[in-house]
Amino acid sequence: MSLAIRFNGVVKAFGPVTVLNGVSFALSPGRVVGLLGENGAGKSTLMKILAGYEQPTGGVVEVDGRPRQFAGSREAEEAGIVLIHQEFNLAEDLTIAQNIFLGHERKTRLGLLDDATMRAGAAQVLAQVGLKRGPDTLVRELIVAEKQLVEIAKALARHARLLIMDEPTATLTPGETEALFALMTQLRSEGVTIIYISHKLDEVERTTDEVVVMRDGRFVAHKPTAQLTRHDMAKLMVGREIADLYPAKDSPPGSEAVPLLEVEGLTVPGWAEDISFEVRPGEILGFAGLVGAGRTELFEGLLGLRPHRVRRLALQGRTTQVRSPRDAADQGITYLSEDRKGKGLHVDLGMRQNLTLMALQRYARPWLAPAAERAALRDAVQRFGIRTGNTEIRAASLSGGNQQKLALAKVLHPEPKVVVLDEPTRGVDVGAKSDIYLLVQQLAREGRGVLVVSSELVELIGLCHRVVVMRAGRIQAVLDASQLTEENLIAHATGTRH
Repeated sequence: MSLAIRFNGVVKAFGPVTVLNGVSFALSPGRVVGLLGENGAGKSTLMKILAGYEQPTGGVVEVDGRPRQFAGSREAEEAGIVLIHQEFNLAEDLTIAQNIFLGHERKTRLGLLDDATMRAGAAQVLAQVGLKRGPDTLVRELIVAEKQLVEIAKALARHARLLIMDEPTATLTPGETEALFALMTQLRSEGVTIIYISHKLDEVERTTDEVVVMRDGRFVAHKPTAQLTRHDMAKLMVGREIADLYPAKDSPPGSEAVPLLEVEGLTVPGWAEDISFEVRPGEILGFAGLVGAGRTELFEGLLGLRPHRVRRLALQGRTTQVRSPRDAADQGITYLSEDRKGKGLHVDLGMRQNLTLMALQRYARPWLAPAAERAALRDAVQRFGIRTGNTEIRAASLSGGNQQKLALAKVLHPEPKVVVLDEPTRGVDVGAKSDIYLLVQQLAREGRGVLVVSSELVELIGLCHRVVVMRAGRIQAVLDASQLTEENLIAHATGTRH
């Protein structure tokens, strides 16, 4: 089953920008290897070369001792190498079964599609990953976490000998994550080599046998996981000491302050029922809950992205209505989507066009002013630490973490009074997380209201003045800073505490 992999001086350049600089290391077969590095370190590019999605500019990749250069992902999959993408690679209007066997369809003796066999095969791998959905379900009907499980199931159906997982738990619940770890243990026992890319160092510490670290397109270290602490891993990744991730909390705003945003009786049919909350100037208000609790859908309703009704919505004490995201932005509310590729960015547009899209009135008087847009982009690249050698590239060419920073810059560019950040550090490395947390604190210090939706409980505890816990579309509890513990948040999210 196992494959042995060796990278010998692998180089990759995109035009004048070199993203891999002579990377060399070997992977033993039948091991779980954590691949670590900051956003832009070259991890995903190296894995795309291994899986046939990119061709190296120089150097050699050896598979079981033989130099191999795959012409495409299909050829790599035939050799047993399968990549589970960080960004979903699914056809929304096809069923789960059709997606799982897309390009690998089963046929009858007469050459017709063997739907029964494919449905049965899909049901088998869906059971392996713990997704309780029928194989005939359309992918567009799935939530983000379920799409992630379909991607994993699709890889299992390819009978991988080497499986590359890029941030596989970013959207999963704790229970789904545990099921994935059990599956990884099973696959390793069967001789499958797993390359595990994650910024969650606790998961790397727990699940991997050894760790490879990259930095700035170069190989840095390859060590047994048992010899490294999480602090050691972070230091190797960023090349410096990492201080505490979370800045010291400022005092919460007093109750006498007029709320920036007041929401009374907001209902998003099918997702959220009779939700009321308020956020004051300088407050960081968190929203916790399990996947499916309705947090994302709540704010999509608030911003006019979903049908909704509300008894009262007030901004700075004035009752108002929000009919669309444009309307919300004009009134001072912006929203960072958890789905940066599908809803957060236009990945086929340039960085500049993405940044200024929500504030075009500044740059079109009446004709568009590209020079002013380029100046704004230069400032954003510096402020948000977006790593790119060329600011004229498409957003799709950025690493996942740098796409997230660009999306964050985009929603803050209109200078909102209230900003909703949905999973703001998903797919972001430990160094960038610290930068984003400092930015969130700075937004609050400027008197803005910041709402943070996060599946990382430690993140909510470290950042927020108060946390709203949702369960099954309703508010279960509102906890102040003194009540914020993982135990409390989990207990309320699961309904074991009222």
